[in-house]
Order: sequence, then structure tokens, then C-alpha cells
Amino acid sequence: MKTLSLLRRHRGFAAIGMVAVALLVAACGSAAKSASTAAVGANAGDVSSSSSLTIGTAHGSAGTYLVGAGNRAIYLWVADSKNMSHCSGACASIWPPVTTHATPHPGAGVHASALGTITGSGGAKQVTYDGHPLYYYAGDSHAGSTTGQGSDSFGAKWWLVSSSGTAITAHNTPAGSSTAATSGGSTGSSSTGY
Repeated sequence: MKTLSLLRRHRGFAAIGMVAVALLVAACGSAAKSASTAAVGANAGDVSSSSSLTIGTAHGSAGTYLVGAGNRAIYLWVADSKNMSHCSGACASIWPPVTTHATPHPGAGVHASALGTITGSGGAKQVTYDGHPLYYYAGDSHAGSTTGQGSDSFGAKWWLVSSSGTAITAHNTPAGSSTAATSGGSTGSSSTGY
């Protein structure tokens, strides 16, 4: 009888131990998934609903251009219309829209009156500047990278955006050459026609 009682007690402890291990593994998996989701959101330009996106400026050899989350370069696409994005599907996977859950805030050198939002595909709020829907480039691996500058992907040009809201049409800025800027202005910029 004593042996049977001890065996049952050990099985009970083993079962409790397995449940504890399962709960620990589930908690760790959930935390890893949350961290992964946050990283993907940051790469896509999305911010949490508890924080707001600040649009700032950086300076590179092409001039002063807009930057968003993580000081990533921001682009406009000449195929878009004023306050209307025409980039979705495969285009949006390479050129993720700059999105926000709250009103975007202007950083140094950015005009608050030029910032706005439109409702993009899936109901996301895409940030606009002077009516231009804004995008990141998936090929920009770090802050200061502007490898999307002058790209012709999806049938039209992609340009960095000046603090005045015009396209900077100077050719590619070497990756990593830009630094944070605190004032507006740009060189080699032109209007996109709207």
C-alpha cells in the first residue's frame, strides 16, 4: 500500500511539473511572438496605438529629406495622385506605406500643416505630406540608407521627399551617408505635378 501511495504522489508531482513547464513554454512563445510582431510592425512603418509617429528630417548628399520610425528614409511615388495611393499588393510589400494609429507629429524642419493621413488598403491610416502618400523602402537596411532613391519599380519613379513636400530628384545618396538634421530645405527637388 505504501508503495502504491508513493507512486501516486510522484505521478501527481510529475503532472504538476509538466503543467508548469507547459505554461512556461507557452508564456515564452507568446512573448517571442509579441516581439516578432512588434519588429514586423516597425519594419512596415506601423506604430502602436499608444504612441504616435514623428516625421522628422535627415541630411544626405541629395539634400534634406523626410524620415519616419527608426529614422528610416521616406519616399513618394510619382504614380500616386494627391491624397490617393495607387501602391498595393506586391508594391506595398516592397514599398510599405508609412502608417500610424494616431495623428502624426512634426519633428524639426517638418511643417505640421503639410502632415495628414488617408485611409489605405485594409483601413490603415497612411501618412501623407503635402498630399503625397508616404512610403518606406524594404531595401533600406538601416537609418541613413536611401537605396530606393530614383528607383523605377512598378512603372514609376520613387523619390525622397524634401521638407517642403517636393520630390528630391538628385540621384542615389550613398547608403549610410545621412545624419539627423534639424532644419528644412533641400537641393535638387522638384514638384511631381499636384
